[in-house]
Amino acid sequence: MEPIPETREALRRLSEAGDEQLGHDLGEAASALSVRVPGLVGFSISIVEHGITFTYLTSAPALAGLDAVQYLDGGPCEDALDTGEVIETDHTTLMDEGRWALFARASDSSGVRSTLSLPILDGDRVVGGVNVYGADPDTFEGRHEELAGLFGAWAPGAVTNADLSFSSRLEAARAVSRLEDMTVVDLAVGVLVAAHGIPPDEAKQRLERAAARAGLTTVEVARLLVDSGTRL
Repeated sequence: MEPIPETREALRRLSEAGDEQLGHDLGEAASALSVRVPGLVGFSISIVEHGITFTYLTSAPALAGLDAVQYLDGGPCEDALDTGEVIETDHTTLMDEGRWALFARASDSSGVRSTLSLPILDGDRVVGGVNVYGADPDTFEGRHEELAGLFGAWAPGAVTNADLSFSSRLEAARAVSRLEDMTVVDLAVGVLVAAHGIPPDEAKQRLERAAARAGLTTVEVARLLVDSGTRL
């Protein structure tokens, strides 16, 4: 199982910035999942604070058709993570009930017949989520605790089949641009710290206030600051 190109690039940039641990941990998780879960299709892990998703896939060619699938069913994964509800169902049940039927139909051609979604908690706060994708309706039956242990996730909050379309794959494509935005903001904060001798938190707040007053995003102002050398 390998990272998709966008995830590989995002991890490379994180490594260059001195954060190699995430790539190591995800690689270890991918290896462990491949051994422990027959019929595994892939997995993704999302970081709530930064809105970034990292995705690993097997080489199954049928997954290519999922790249264009849109997430149109009201965000069941996100809703499940917010409420902490446990939802268990299989592909056949989804088709019969019509619940998330779009995802169930999409999975016919993608090879995804089951999903397991796990929230990652810091105390009572959801800080991330894991989605694991299987080729069979019962791929994750009886495996909640085992897989939760791999990611430090919360097994009682597991939500199965909440993302049959592998929509988080689309989110992973945005990881690189989000990391770039974060880098630009960090550079702009550094410029303000150096120019005014203020703490980083104050510099970021000043950047955000300037953006709000100008009707721009923080990233837009940060990019202007970094590109032009202007001091705000």
